[in-house]
Amino acid sequence: MDHKQWLEYEEKCIQERPPACVTACPVHVDVRSFTAQMKAGNFHQALNIFRRNVPFPGIIGRICDHPCESACKRGEVGDPVSIAALEKACVQMGAAKPAKVAVAPNKGKQVAVVGGGLSGLSAAFSLAGKGYGVVLFEAKDRLGGSLWDMPEETLPRSVLVEEVNVLRAMGVEVRLETVVGQNMSPEDLVREFDAVYVGVGLANTRAEHPVFGLEVNGAGHPVIDPVTFATSRKGVFAGGRLRTGRSDSPIASLSDGRRAAVSIDRFLQNVSLTAVRENEGPYTSALFTSTQGIAPLPAVVPQSGRQGYSREEAMEEASRCMDCQCLECVKNCEFLAHYQAYPKKYARQINQNLRIVMGIHGANTLINSCSLCGLCKEVCPTDFDVSELIREARTEMVKNGKMPPSAHDFPLQEMEFNNSDEAAFVRNQPRFESSQYVFFPGCQFSASNPDGVERVYSYLTQRMSGGVGLMMRCCGAPADWAGRTDLFQSGLQEIRAQWHDMGRPRFVMACSTCYQTFKNHLPEIDLVSLWQLYDELGLPQVEGVQRPRVVSVHDSCTTRYESPIHDSVRSILAKLGVEIEELEHSRERTECCGYGGLQMYANPTVADASIQRRIAEGSADYVAYCSMCRDNFAAKGKKTHHILDLIYGPGSAAAEPDQRGPGIAQKRRNKVSLKSKILTEPFL
Repeated sequence: MDHKQWLEYEEKCIQERPPACVTACPVHVDVRSFTAQMKAGNFHQALNIFRRNVPFPGIIGRICDHPCESACKRGEVGDPVSIAALEKACVQMGAAKPAKVAVAPNKGKQVAVVGGGLSGLSAAFSLAGKGYGVVLFEAKDRLGGSLWDMPEETLPRSVLVEEVNVLRAMGVEVRLETVVGQNMSPEDLVREFDAVYVGVGLANTRAEHPVFGLEVNGAGHPVIDPVTFATSRKGVFAGGRLRTGRSDSPIASLSDGRRAAVSIDRFLQNVSLTAVRENEGPYTSALFTSTQGIAPLPAVVPQSGRQGYSREEAMEEASRCMDCQCLECVKNCEFLAHYQAYPKKYARQINQNLRIVMGIHGANTLINSCSLCGLCKEVCPTDFDVSELIREARTEMVKNGKMPPSAHDFPLQEMEFNNSDEAAFVRNQPRFESSQYVFFPGCQFSASNPDGVERVYSYLTQRMSGGVGLMMRCCGAPADWAGRTDLFQSGLQEIRAQWHDMGRPRFVMACSTCYQTFKNHLPEIDLVSLWQLYDELGLPQVEGVQRPRVVSVHDSCTTRYESPIHDSVRSILAKLGVEIEELEHSRERTECCGYGGLQMYANPTVADASIQRRIAEGSADYVAYCSMCRDNFAAKGKKTHHILDLIYGPGSAAAEPDQRGPGIAQKRRNKVSLKSKILTEPFL
């Protein structure tokens, strides 16, 4: 994956996308930060956040039509946050005096703004701030347009006058009682100014816009580009009521003026009017926020009625904001939570780590701590798969000689032992020259429960015809997880050759990791899960087995999308008379036991947290069909049965369900002894 592809992958993470309340707002007020400051009682800081996007906060804070509220996620669990009421409380209590506005150096170009309503005021504010000379033409004797029609109790006149006067402080020349088309001609306006913005209402322009030479539609309204606000005449832009025909959205009028100012600025700089403008104005948020488990809460009702919230009431209402974020993967993964960030940030760190030639590779431990289980992709709304990036990074680190040797040395040594002459072998069933089936128990199963391997092999040879061979070795998963492509591929070649020599039999897989490794990398080999066979062929009759009444099934993470295996395990338990209490994270959303991706070797702290999280999820005994899962959980005191122990009862080498499995030395001895026993005793 090259640098460009890596950056494109980063963009799949939506955590940094703005929430629905922000994208529904035409000027994109940062509602999350605003409510956070209100919740903390920092009204002045909240006002500063509001002011970043709203040039006349004292006005808008009192009259905003709040489209953000209809988009508020809190509305899915109770009432939406009363954002408009919070804005009003903020401007009333946050010392909402017009701030001194920084103005860029004069660009030497003049822009005419026709109309002193919100749209025109907003355009003038933005253009003056960018350094343009602005002349504002208003037909009446005061600025504000229809704002003067609002009740005094809603918008005090003193606030209105004080707010609009900020334009004069910015150097805007205001020409009141000047009607374009009467006091001066539109042609003179277009000729004298480098650009023109028309922000008057339709009632005032029905006679004027044809004089501007603007193209009109069938309803007699001027044709205005919805993205750039350009009209049919070069250099003339228009917005507000003239564009929408509406007078009921102050925040939309404010947005029109600001967006038109962006176009005018680009027009005067002779650059594209349309480039990178996809998310201007209101749009649909890409941020996913789950409301599952959040208690419904009603909105706080102000005791003073129309006077609005008190300070304490505003703080209480602001606390209802859910601080919308995605973080679905972080909520479900101890590894991602451990480093206190989210996939997009991790991707940046990993990418940077890979590009470092000299210096400290600070993300090495992070890269080697992932279990590669894929739960992140399953819970992510956009299928962001951190494990895909981790695999890529590990492989590249090995290739470039940057992988710390300590990270995976021990499991790779164990893999080498498991594939050595001491432990590994392959053979057909005695008295058979070829095999219809081959039992592949996997290295962990044979190390932890050699008695179980014998029982399974005996069961298979009795119930299946055509010869059941046996292959004892490691599937190579540790090499794959460690980024050692060379070792992994050479191991696959050996397995493929042995399979051919045995007559291309069907493999019976006991280990979920082995099953997934073969499925992904040896697709030419026909596979079947051991648990599907037990379910289909019938369970052996074993007397005197003590079984728990209720269990929870821990699905191996490597069977995440193997629903036939999930179903077979549950069917077996049902046939054994065991009731199942499903865990919240099961089947497709199951969690790793801490072994996957060699997590327990590279970062024991994260692995331990993963195990503790998993075993705390259910109170019943667990049943696992992976020996490593069973051993990891039991080592931490969680009663965990291997499914074979419920079928046959515990063998002589099996630990009790709440006891750890054999240690490393004993595991090696188990495999060596098992090989010797199988090769010397004819019934095996």
